[in-house]
Amino acid sequence: MKTGETQWSKEELKTYILILCAKADKVEAEEEIALIKTKTSNEIFDKMYREFQNDDEDESLEKIQNALEWHQYSELELCELKNEIQQIFAADRKIPMSESNLGRILENIIY
Repeated sequence: MKTGETQWSKEELKTYILILCAKADKVEAEEEIALIKTKTSNEIFDKMYREFQNDDEDESLEKIQNALEWHQYSELELCELKNEIQQIFAADRKIPMSESNLGRILENIIY
């Protein structure tokens, strides 16, 4: 993996994580995508969505972990990120096992 690949802004990283969460159950619910779009600009959403399309889950998690290590997040920022992740999981009113599992993995990466 190239060093510069995961040097996203915090906004780009958040958007990438939320897209991963929306796709965790292999179903891209309109409610989930609409919610993500309210949390970022169209430009950032489109950029991160295109990048996400080229990654498998392992690559995505590695990129997220590398980007989280690169940024200095406060405790409040991490809590806000976790809250937004939960909002995406709940947006379609279903939380299948795949989303629960991803939630646990992200919890371990974030903290």
